[in-house]
Amino acid sequence: MKQPTEQGNAGQYASVGTQTGVTEASPHRLIQMLLDGALDKIARARGAMQRKEYAEKGNHITSASSIIIGLRSSLDLEAGGELAANLDSLYEYIFRRLMEAHAQNDEAALDEVSSLLREIKSGWDALPQETTAGGDAVNMVGA
Repeated sequence: MKQPTEQGNAGQYASVGTQTGVTEASPHRLIQMLLDGALDKIARARGAMQRKEYAEKGNHITSASSIIIGLRSSLDLEAGGELAANLDSLYEYIFRRLMEAHAQNDEAALDEVSSLLREIKSGWDALPQETTAGGDAVNMVGA
């Protein structure tokens, strides 16, 4: 029987911690976590691209793309008005650029997407917790 390694245990522990964080997170925090996850996957894809590990690059871009699709599908375009519509267009653009980065091994496209996502995340990070605790603003444009 194979014994678990310290690295395997750490990965399992991190997974449990992430699952607990998601279960207990507010809608505002969930969006922050998703944006962090997308940024992480894009950074990993960039590293894999530089190392010419194309299968790994593809897996990370696919994961980042799935997060963007999830963020986009959570938008309430009716209640969110112009802000939700703008985010919808931006998420569509980000998804398209991720596909181009994947197909053309374009690091510049990954850098552009990361920059856009950091900008979106800084907006979410700047929202005061008391504004988002009830979820009204968040529910209109996300989660």
